[in-house]
Amino acid sequence: MYRFLASTRWVGWLLLVVIFAAACTGLGKWQADRRAEVLTAITHVNNNYDAEPVSGNDALSKFDALPEEDTWMTVKLTGQYLTEDTRIVRNRIKAARPGYEVLVPFRTETGSTVIIDRGYLPIGNSENGRPDEVPAPPAGTVTLEARLKPTEIKLDRGAPEGQLASIFLPGYAEDLEYPIAEGAYGIMYAEDPAPASSPLPLDKPDTDEGPHLSYSYQWYAFGALAFVGFWYAVKQQRKINAEDAAELAEAKALGFDEPVHRVRKLRAKQEKKFRRDGSLTDEAYEDAMLDEPRDASASSESR
Repeated sequence: MYRFLASTRWVGWLLLVVIFAAACTGLGKWQADRRAEVLTAITHVNNNYDAEPVSGNDALSKFDALPEEDTWMTVKLTGQYLTEDTRIVRNRIKAARPGYEVLVPFRTETGSTVIIDRGYLPIGNSENGRPDEVPAPPAGTVTLEARLKPTEIKLDRGAPEGQLASIFLPGYAEDLEYPIAEGAYGIMYAEDPAPASSPLPLDKPDTDEGPHLSYSYQWYAFGALAFVGFWYAVKQQRKINAEDAAELAEAKALGFDEPVHRVRKLRAKQEKKFRRDGSLTDEAYEDAMLDEPRDASASSESR
């Protein structure tokens, strides 16, 4: 009944279906893993972004090594900005617009130095590749509040003098004459005293988990549908094989070695030929048609 599945053709089709389904399963798992990462990041935002700031040594220790679950935690620091070592970071985005972010070292009352991101500046109009103006931070003793993020990766591209390609703190430290914390930096959101002008605050991180869950389900569904399609093709082939076997049995019962539909096709072809040949009489045509079943049987035997 299903012996045809052992043929090379059907084994090949089954192998292709298995490979396709395995690929779909892998892509579905990849989307599920991405969703898990996004949900973890959203949890960190929800837990830490608006929490009460931590101060003192508990805050400073996070700049050296920031655990993942403490990303976006808030800290409160007192010290002075080291304005002469300000850097701007290229290719930063705010509201879908490219620009820069301003980094300034901040020396705390305990003598430790951390990096503070003071915000975003748009692309300048007066000089290509630089903002028009970098607002200076407040002078003297400053108390600020900031949210922590881990150091970024090093990018394989350069930057003009006074600029950075990314917030890669170990690279930033190489340009300074004093040590800084290299594990994390703070994104400033409040400072006292407040300056007359300052960079624009950075946008709050997006907490939309995106379409990863639906994409994951879609890939799993595609993998399952491949087997459904294969089984449908098998059922159709079995139906065709059964119909051919029934026709062959009917033909043999009538004395033919070919299925009835093939005999009828041959008979129609000969009829068309006789109709075109005006030299044949109706009697000759009838005699030929009477002889045709035997001819078809003989033709089949010769094949």
